Amino acid sequence: MKLGVNVPNFGPGTDPGVLREWARTVEGLDFDLLMVSDHVAVTPDLAERYPEPFYEPFTLLSWMAGITTTLRLGTTVLVLPYRHPLLVARMAVNLDQLSGGRFVLGVGVGWARQEFDALGVPFNERGRLTDTYLDTLRRAWHEEAGGHAASIPVWVGGSSEAAIRRAIRFGDAWHPLRPTLPWLRSTVANHSLPGFAPRIALRLTAAPVHDPERLAGTGTVEQVLDDLDQLDRLGAETVVLDPYHGDPQATHRPEEAWKALATVAAHRRTSS
Repeated sequence: MKLGVNVPNFGPGTDPGVLREWARTVEGLDFDLLMVSDHVAVTPDLAERYPEPFYEPFTLLSWMAGITTTLRLGTTVLVLPYRHPLLVARMAVNLDQLSGGRFVLGVGVGWARQEFDALGVPFNERGRLTDTYLDTLRRAWHEEAGGHAASIPVWVGGSSEAAIRRAIRFGDAWHPLRPTLPWLRSTVANHSLPGFAPRIALRLTAAPVHDPERLAGTGTVEQVLDDLDQLDRLGAETVVLDPYHGDPQATHRPEEAWKALATVAAHRRTSS
């Protein structure tokens, strides 16, 4: 099982220098994948948790492709209804080519109603649009590849039954965000998934967390390592660690997240 990191590409402490250090840190710790988020219009319903500056994911990942060598690079998740699907198809193929085949396209339907309104995209149609756009993406890549399957992995995010059906129909993996282990275990057991690549929290604590609603990836390092082991046994191909917990001021202190990532990486090396 491979490990990735969700890097904050937003917030008052984030700038090109910090993003460069994020890339160097994630690659230097031998993680497999670096992923970033997506928003286009930072409307009031977003700004409290994901404030400006917000670096556009295709632009940022293209730049990161030039300053890294081994990392896969991806979106967790691109809000698919925000852009014309043929534009997404072209940008994804170009980024994959420029990075040497390292791109992973994670997609989702989105949730920020004010952002949908600002972009003139009907909020209540976002599920249908996502299905249509995923079909268009697949067709465009198939035609461009001369009838061969595209090599870009598509991870479909979301926790609803509709999202799981979408992942089964269109995706290479289901990509749930910040789940609990019991819920994941039940969901994986009850569905024939194409693949499984969850994004989990990363919050290390000094004392064990005994809350029955504990998110996977929270607790002592021993608890987190056990979570990763259980996810491996559940069949996860990649697990993405998310050290951002909703406080924009934490983007001024990326060293705290880097220390947690280094702790997990060191303990995994020791136990393997």
